[in-house]
Order: sequence, then C-alpha cells, then structure tokens
Amino acid sequence: MKLARSLLIATLAVPALPAAAAPEDGDRVLGHMLTLVQSVVRIAAHAETPQESLRAFDEVLAGRNADVNRAVMGLFDEMTVDLSARNRDRMAAIGRDLATIGRKDLKRQPAVEPLSARKDLNAMGLRYYDEKQFLDAVKRNDELAVELFIAGRGVNLSGRDADGRSALEIARDNGNAPLADLLARNLRAAR
Repeated sequence: MKLARSLLIATLAVPALPAAAAPEDGDRVLGHMLTLVQSVVRIAAHAETPQESLRAFDEVLAGRNADVNRAVMGLFDEMTVDLSARNRDRMAAIGRDLATIGRKDLKRQPAVEPLSARKDLNAMGLRYYDEKQFLDAVKRNDELAVELFIAGRGVNLSGRDADGRSALEIARDNGNAPLADLLARNLRAAR
C-alpha cells in the first residue's frame, strides 16, 4: 500500500492552487482531488488480493480509468491555467514520466526473505523443499504458496510432475496467465 499512501499524500500535497482563485474554482479543484483520493481508497478497500490491487493501480497509472483521467485533466488544467504553453507541456511530460515510474514500481514485487517464506510455508503445512507440493500449488492456482516456494528457494522451478509438465506449463494449461508470468520471470532470473 506504499503506492496508495504516496498517491494520497501527493494528491493532498497539491497546493491550494492559484491563491487568488475564485471560490468556485477552489471547489472544482477540491472535487478533482476528492475524485483521485476516492479512487485510491476504493481500490484499496475493494481489492481481494494484493495482486488485484496492483492491477487496479496499474490501470489507473496506465490511463485506463475514465474517472481518474477526467479528475487528473481537470486538476492539471486548474494548476496550469497561468502557465505558458511551453511550461504547460513540460509539466505534462513530468506527469507522464511520474506515471511511468509508478508503473515500474508496481511491477517490482516486495522481496520476501527466504527464511520468512520458509516459515510461512511451514505454517501452511508445506515443506519449502518439496517439489511435489510446489507443483500441486501450481495445479490448484495457489499464487500465494507458489510465491512463497519461489522466495523460499528450496525447489527446482524447472522440475516436472509425473506427467512430465513443468510448473510453467501447468500454469499455462490452467489458463492462469498471472501465475505463468510469475513463473516465467523467476525462471529467467534463476538462469
């Protein structure tokens, strides 16, 4: 939720905009800011899993949320009303770059220490070194367990089940694209 906190702080930290703005201008600005804050809070409140929350934030940062787009454009228009076209373009470029940085940060998974992952697997009744349990977790689409097996560094990610399928092949056969992507990324990192 570090991103949510950052977005909230950034939104609230926006100055009250032109100090000489008419009251209705301030109300429009506040309305845009409240829309942004509400969007962040809604994502945090309604996401069932951290992955779902990350996908929703990625949608926002990629510009695929119409309400947020309108609010950002309204806020941008209010903030830059007195700027020259050149400086307005520069502010827009900075905003796009900040969104790109935010999207890159979303792709980075918080690092789970191997010892912590092993303890968590043990608490779930799983052995961090058991490839069969790892492959069973992939078969049942248990993303949390798979992430912990990967972080625990006790199994061969390229190992195969009794049918000769790898974890990546199992995830793809199950139609679980996010899990397949997770496995593919970690297979490349392991090489």
